[in-house]
Amino acid sequence: MITTHISPTLKPPPPSSSIHSHPHLALRRRHRHPARPVVAAAAPSDVLTSVESVASAASVLAAIVLVHESGHFVAATSRGIHVSQFSVGFGPALARFRLGPVEYALRAIPLGGYVGFPDDDPDSGFAPDDPDLLRNRPVPDRLLVVSAGVVANLVFAFLIVYAQALTVGVPVQAQLPGVLVPEVLPGSAAARAGLLPGDVILAVPGVAPDPSVPALVDLVKASPSKKVPITVSRTGPRAGDRRSLDLTVVPDTSIDGTGRIGVQLSPNFRVTRVHPNNLSEATVLAVREFTSLGWMVLDGLRQTFLNFSQTAEKVSGPVAIIAVGAEVARSNADGLFQFAAVINLNLAAINLLPLPALDGGTLALILLEAARGGQKISREIEQRIMSSGILVVLMIGMFLIVRDTLNLDFIKDIL
Repeated sequence: MITTHISPTLKPPPPSSSIHSHPHLALRRRHRHPARPVVAAAAPSDVLTSVESVASAASVLAAIVLVHESGHFVAATSRGIHVSQFSVGFGPALARFRLGPVEYALRAIPLGGYVGFPDDDPDSGFAPDDPDLLRNRPVPDRLLVVSAGVVANLVFAFLIVYAQALTVGVPVQAQLPGVLVPEVLPGSAAARAGLLPGDVILAVPGVAPDPSVPALVDLVKASPSKKVPITVSRTGPRAGDRRSLDLTVVPDTSIDGTGRIGVQLSPNFRVTRVHPNNLSEATVLAVREFTSLGWMVLDGLRQTFLNFSQTAEKVSGPVAIIAVGAEVARSNADGLFQFAAVINLNLAAINLLPLPALDGGTLALILLEAARGGQKISREIEQRIMSSGILVVLMIGMFLIVRDTLNLDFIKDIL
């Protein structure tokens, strides 16, 4: 479930108000620890594939940012509010042009963007009391402009899911018995007991006849140095052949006194794709998938905030987002549909948080003004709140970008 204002070196626009996009996502990353005694040179075709995959993921992220900022821009211009800048990306401008009063720019780092308003620009030519400056507009107009980016991302996410339903179909999970073991750490208690990646734990005799991931985790934690008998299903030498085995695992004792066996656990399910027969079925499937993804994103954010010490390492910045997107593009281009939809939903959800420098923080200040009967908050206080928020977001962004870059496999190979 992804937190960062895209880059610490990215500066907000000159003296003017602005609404920024803040791509956030907390992605669950798989930690791999392969031995790398020799680094082989990549074949040109592999390099080209990697470049294309990264370009695809970056393009998806840039398109999502464009949609977010377009939401702010369209809402503002449709209400006759002065806009001075529309930028996709941060950093040095690769191209810029002006249409009327608005400067449009494409910048070097396509991982963010902003819509700038001339509210605080002394050289804008607008009087401070101009009724079409954003800060001088009624509360409903400002709420519309600030929330429009989130609305645009939600609409875009649904359209992506709808397009997925019409083209490649919607993935549907069919729950299967047992708990899957995707990974077993070498030398762990599970490895010593003979558990292998791909095994399915069907039962823990006398304890869990139909185990779930939480039940197994609780059982292992409560059983340090105790024998835990398990029944597993394992794939045989021939396709479709599975056999049942009885194993005994003795969990190691962790520093905190709980048991651990050194495995990854996940629900056991089979994914199939459902293709609609008509537009009506496509709509139903898209609504169902959109709702499911939305709840998944919200639950991920909830888990992140409630268990931050355990989930902090799973919070990722733009480097990790693109790395995951590139992996999705390499393995299955169809997966880019869900990748794009989830990023949209994450961006919408995070931007609604009532934190300074996010859309939700601005919305909170506007609602506070409304609750005070229209009495405006001191401009100086508002600027201090927003400036401190931007500083915190930039610091988090710097940390995540550096950390995620150092975690890239090719960087680890170099180091």
